[in-house]
Amino acid sequence: MSSPPAYSGIRISSCWALGAEGSNPEALDQLLPPVGAGRSPRKRTTSQCKSEPPLLRTSKRTIYTAGRPPWYNEHGAQSKEAFAIGLGGGSASGKTTVARMIIEALDVPWVVLLSMDSFYKVLTRQQQEQAALNNYNFDHPDAFDFDLIVSTLQKLKQGKSVQVPVYDFTTHSRKKDWKTLYGANVIIFEGIMAFADKALLELLDMKIFVDTDSDIRLVRRLRRDISERGRDIAGVIKQYNKFVKPAFDQYIQPTMRLADIVVPRGSGNTVAIDLIVQHVHSQLEERKLRWDMAALASAHQCHPLPQTLSVLKSTPQVRGMHTIIRDKETSRDEFIFYSKRLMRLLIEHALSFLPFQDCVVQTPQGQDYAGKSYAGKQITGVSILRAGETMEPALRAVCKDVRIGTILIQTNQLTGEPELHYLRLPKDISDDHVILMDCTVSTGAAAMMAVRVLLDHDVPEDKIFLLSLLMAEMGVHSVAYAFPRVRIITTAVDKRVNDLFRIIPGIGNFGDRYFGTDAVPDGSDEEEAASMG
Repeated sequence: MSSPPAYSGIRISSCWALGAEGSNPEALDQLLPPVGAGRSPRKRTTSQCKSEPPLLRTSKRTIYTAGRPPWYNEHGAQSKEAFAIGLGGGSASGKTTVARMIIEALDVPWVVLLSMDSFYKVLTRQQQEQAALNNYNFDHPDAFDFDLIVSTLQKLKQGKSVQVPVYDFTTHSRKKDWKTLYGANVIIFEGIMAFADKALLELLDMKIFVDTDSDIRLVRRLRRDISERGRDIAGVIKQYNKFVKPAFDQYIQPTMRLADIVVPRGSGNTVAIDLIVQHVHSQLEERKLRWDMAALASAHQCHPLPQTLSVLKSTPQVRGMHTIIRDKETSRDEFIFYSKRLMRLLIEHALSFLPFQDCVVQTPQGQDYAGKSYAGKQITGVSILRAGETMEPALRAVCKDVRIGTILIQTNQLTGEPELHYLRLPKDISDDHVILMDCTVSTGAAAMMAVRVLLDHDVPEDKIFLLSLLMAEMGVHSVAYAFPRVRIITTAVDKRVNDLFRIIPGIGNFGDRYFGTDAVPDGSDEEEAASMG
């Protein structure tokens, strides 16, 4: 657990930022929705509100955030855990609004908003009947699955993907389909009992209590429960008087003393929110990891190639095909034809490293044949866009009914860091042997991030096979050192990369040559220019 900030225990108030939650509370008749009004659409500002597609939307930009940033160094080790903010406070105090204002002000692409509302325990039939009559206490600590909350937050802080239950407040039950969340730079966990568990408290780097007047909270709860949860006014008021208010006095308000910051008036207190954002920015700056390409380049000079590397035997046929695709005068048609031939040979070679077991079958002549069969569950191919997808047909040609996933990794031109912009993986991929495909690997940065994403989805390291038509020694060493159990398979390894980290002698921009698109000015590999290898 990190040490408390210097402002620990300070109550932040602002007479300049009263806003809608200040000294002029809204009238009850203005806030309550018309009778029979349906659920009003709500703005979504984080990547967690939908499983497909996961987006971060702010007033400034929209970013695809299915995945995680590269918080690991050239050794594949995690640099720093995510910065976790806990937001506590009474029901309808404005915790979610404050969380979204923090996200908006931070303006960083990798944010997770995790709500405690997702972690209500599964009710028994008797409890279901009580809930239907507004006689079940949802505001008691025993109503929450703290073990699941803690394990989920631990995984998110480590940058791993997690499955989060979706709670249906209309039926008081968990929905069948859970949603997937991914680790991020900042995790904001909000809920009425955010500070009620010791193990949970130890995971929070900053604790914020949103303190809002009880009358305003009651008005908001009426509005929310009637319009969004299908309740009636009498039921809401009954539940508030019987459970919500006593629970606040007994369990929630006492946790205010545990908070680093107390924010009166919630979202109306912009001064407090600005101070919070400033501190989070400073923490992110300390935790930031920049990809050091020079370190990657020099880390393994003069080292022998790793044993996990397998290079397709350079027969005259293989070398002849390399000669054709490396020749800058080769036409696009010939480039595609011979690239496909090499891909097919590469895939066939890679499949020989899969586990096989002895088996006996009977031939049409009635005789036993002692053979071999694949010993795994199934094979999944994952291509690193865009050039990696050119290897998919070769994989499909030799692996019947193979499942395919895709990853898009691009380099942030301002930070030099690879960023994951798109991710689509088959369900239950953790049980599969995964063929990770990219046509060229120079520094290994994009390949390392792709491997890290697979590991975050619980794919065992020794079940990952990285396939590439051409690799630089630098990329081979980087991947092998970071992930020593990943099998690396290629048709050729070139010794050098130049000052711009392009493979030398190389193959040129594979994507442009294959798809017939315009080449980048220096003729570099597309994957290296777009994703740093």
